[in-house]
Amino acid sequence: MSQALIAALQNPALYAHPVEGFQVIETHISWVLLTGPFAYKIKKPVNFGFLDFTTLEARKHFCEEEVRLNQRLTQNLYLDVIAIGGRPEAPMLNADVAPIEYAIRMKQFPQSDLLSAVQARGELGNAQIDQLAGSIAHFHLAAPKVPADNPLGSPENVRAPVTQNFEQIRPLLRDAADLTQLDALQAWADSSFERLEGLFAQRKAEGFIRECHGDIHLGNAAVVDGQVVLFDCIEFNEPFRLTDTYADVGFLVMDLEDRGLKCLARRFLSGYLELTGDYQGLELLNYYKAYRAMVRAKVTLFGLTEQSTPVERAAALRQYRRYASLAESYSAIPSRFLAITHGVSAVGKSHVALRLVEALGAIRLRSDVERKRLFGTQQSTDKGHLDAGIYHPDASLATYQHLHRLADTVLHAGFPVVIDATYLKQAQRRGAAQVAEETGVPFLILDCQAPEAVIAGWLEQRQQEARDPSDATLEVIKTQQTTREPLDAEHQAHSKRVDTHDAASLDSLVARIRDRLPGL
Repeated sequence: MSQALIAALQNPALYAHPVEGFQVIETHISWVLLTGPFAYKIKKPVNFGFLDFTTLEARKHFCEEEVRLNQRLTQNLYLDVIAIGGRPEAPMLNADVAPIEYAIRMKQFPQSDLLSAVQARGELGNAQIDQLAGSIAHFHLAAPKVPADNPLGSPENVRAPVTQNFEQIRPLLRDAADLTQLDALQAWADSSFERLEGLFAQRKAEGFIRECHGDIHLGNAAVVDGQVVLFDCIEFNEPFRLTDTYADVGFLVMDLEDRGLKCLARRFLSGYLELTGDYQGLELLNYYKAYRAMVRAKVTLFGLTEQSTPVERAAALRQYRRYASLAESYSAIPSRFLAITHGVSAVGKSHVALRLVEALGAIRLRSDVERKRLFGTQQSTDKGHLDAGIYHPDASLATYQHLHRLADTVLHAGFPVVIDATYLKQAQRRGAAQVAEETGVPFLILDCQAPEAVIAGWLEQRQQEARDPSDATLEVIKTQQTTREPLDAEHQAHSKRVDTHDAASLDSLVARIRDRLPGL
């Protein structure tokens, strides 16, 4: 019936809108019929265990769920569910007759606007990644929390699919080296779970198991009306969707890294964390990334049958090994450091810190962001005053203490840290140095320098950007310059001058850190 229906639906006379032409996109669970203005998605009557679309009632329910859930993330993309009546060979849309099928009606966009297609053309850049980070962060912050009495998200439920992955992969491998690697990956996953079990339970108790997307990768994101949007979330399986927000984040980070886009993956992660403040769960990221990589590895093997040719088997194994090696990379012992910026406002500290994020995988902690997370925005009556409101000395002390606690958390999660703050006082620098000493990581002070004219130009540019979190003015900067406490001999030994307006100076900084920590 289904193939006959799809063929019969390719008749322009059936539609109440102009049809530019027909194109059918087929996946293992659906058909998508493109008409020009609109796309119509019909679910296949299949049962794969993790989904069951075999009854008309189920297909109607999951069509409605798909529209409801995806409307959380998109505007005017998922429109409605329409009934298809008549006979498969002579269908009628929205007719007043008994339905034989249902379809999701969506606004159509060019397939070339999928981020996977944008990336394939070499056009994926910072702007799209920043939009994606913002969209996912705000979505997660607003997503409903899974009730505490729901078992989903409990440590046992987190571990079960990871274990199942290895059980399903093992019978599909023949090569001894592949099996040895699989054993090592499972041993790492088991030991990681035991180490993280308390954190999994804590995340569940604190409400970080939420109604997420469940399938975030570049193939499920597109540029629609000039904005990056996510679509096609998991509607058919609650355990895939009701999960830790880090499981969602881990899928996209893994997908970007698999595509060789480490810099963009790091930029996305740092941007997401600055918006959510969820540094506590960072220690779970590699566990979820490895799980997602092994799911993809498993799927490549599931495509093999007894009838597969040697060429097909070799191609599938190459793809499997790529994903298995990616998962293995997440088990490596990390190289960590703690770097702090040092310099007046608008000297280019954030630019330097972001370079360390993208080049070295550091997590950036920004004083401007964390100060406002703690105390809210500066009152207009206090604007431009260095010691008033949220910039009162007590508030500044609390902000730096908070930054140092976060740095400790991130370092213990296995990531290098760069704190983007002025650090103009000796006590502030000593606090950061103490964190580095207690965690046993190298400590570096990035002494940021730029000509006054450059600082003034950057300040003006920054003030014109409404999204910048800094409240600094030229008067504030002048006060900082006259009241700053110079680096003492001990801190000078840990410092590296960075001319923030000089790309070569930044390159030298990255190279120096890589020389000291080759694992980065």
